[in-house]
Amino acid sequence: MASSPSHVHDPEQGVPSQELYPLSLPIQVAPSTSWVSYTETVNSASSTSTTSEPAPYAIPPPAAAAPKPKASDYRKTLPPIPAAAESKPQLSPPPRKKLAKPVSRWIRWQLWFNTYRKFFTIVMSFNVTALILAIAGVWDYPRRYSGAMVLGNLYTAILIRNELFGRFLYLVVNTCFAKWTPLGFRLALTSTLQHLGGIHSGCATSGFLWLIYRVVVILINHAHNHDSVLAMGVITNVIVGISVASAFPWVRNTHHNIFERHHRFMGWLGLIATWIFVILGDSYDPSTGTWNPDGLRILRQQDFWFALGMTIFVLIPWFTIREVKVDVEIPSPKVAILRFRRGMQQGLLARISRSSIMEYHAFGIISEGKHADYHYLICGVQGDFTRSLVENPPTRIWTRELKFAGVSNTSTLYKRGIRVCTGTGLGAALSTCLQNPNWYLVWIGSDQEKTFGPTIQGLIKRNIGPERMTLWDSKERGGRPDVMKLIKEAYYTWGAEVVLITSNWQGNKEMMEGCKEAGIPAFGTLWDF
Repeated sequence: MASSPSHVHDPEQGVPSQELYPLSLPIQVAPSTSWVSYTETVNSASSTSTTSEPAPYAIPPPAAAAPKPKASDYRKTLPPIPAAAESKPQLSPPPRKKLAKPVSRWIRWQLWFNTYRKFFTIVMSFNVTALILAIAGVWDYPRRYSGAMVLGNLYTAILIRNELFGRFLYLVVNTCFAKWTPLGFRLALTSTLQHLGGIHSGCATSGFLWLIYRVVVILINHAHNHDSVLAMGVITNVIVGISVASAFPWVRNTHHNIFERHHRFMGWLGLIATWIFVILGDSYDPSTGTWNPDGLRILRQQDFWFALGMTIFVLIPWFTIREVKVDVEIPSPKVAILRFRRGMQQGLLARISRSSIMEYHAFGIISEGKHADYHYLICGVQGDFTRSLVENPPTRIWTRELKFAGVSNTSTLYKRGIRVCTGTGLGAALSTCLQNPNWYLVWIGSDQEKTFGPTIQGLIKRNIGPERMTLWDSKERGGRPDVMKLIKEAYYTWGAEVVLITSNWQGNKEMMEGCKEAGIPAFGTLWDF
């Protein structure tokens, strides 16, 4: 279905693929009830090594429940001394997997021309056709109301990307169509919600084309228009063009900070320029060559209401930003685990930043449920922002309290499913399996226990039984498994209806192609096209 989003921070890259080993070999972890930074752990270890004998400790009885940590305990208590490590079975490296035969071009085409590109094609086809008809003089409406065509497209583009509108769509779908409707219909709903970005990009591009058309028409009829209207139209064109260009996939995925600054700030500037352009254009009467200061004339125009809708939906998420307390656990130099107060429903993502308006980064939310005390983010070190979380852990951070929904939020549509993830992709996948006993977890990672620490391992072991998870430690087992064999066995033995995948680009591509070839319904990680 999809292989394109959100940035998945995955420290495991390019691990050689190997044959499958038996499914259920749970990882042994030591329980932990305290949160400390990586440096605190190192310092405490070095200081205790100078003492004559280790401090005594008692292993709690199996039936006793570990007390929940209090807010006052953060960063003040050292991690408990782990119990003696249990012996693990010696695993010989699996044999090398034979080179897989490339999938057919038809399968690759189906994955490439997914619902995102279908939406984009439909939106662009309609608008380009309307534009041609307007230029040819066949369709009069776009010629008379070109401003409405511009702002109607831009309004739709903004609305589709709005967190509140997205949450509303997911709520309606999950409430009305879960489990009882035909599987094909539910899969279509998931695909539609996951690829709404195709409508966003199609409408944004179309709005820019209509804006060019409107300015050209004003230029042609320059004798009947005021210079200020034409000048403002050109300025608006340039600003909107920069905002659209900064969202191209290559810019967004390889220069994220450039995308953030230009798409956001030029977008805001473009909205201001659009308001000025709308007010000037609707206030000037070309037939008489005079200005009409009557505000009622502006209120009667479609342009005004589209511009107002755009403004409202741009501002809504920014009214929900807060600087909140955060506690950081650094189990290894590769990963930072951020902990926030209150629980969350599964399938949501959070945007966080060091500042109130700059460089927001999206991460999957891990929570045991809406009534849990905490929720967590797994931030793998991939760039400057995530590296700073490890090297200089914050005590407070900016976030939007209005979270946005990801494809995992549609997991409630299905009776049973498989959640596959690699590395830090666990952050977007784990909540689904923690909160829904009908979902099976397949997690492939390198040195999982050491890299991700006891908190994440504890969440898994407390909530997911060995009968519904496969944890594959590629370092311990000598390499990655035959992932498709792993998925197929889990899919058929579990009786699943769908597979959701969160991985890096290459891993996502291989798994999506394999699932498509095997006839297994699957949805993969998204990168905006």
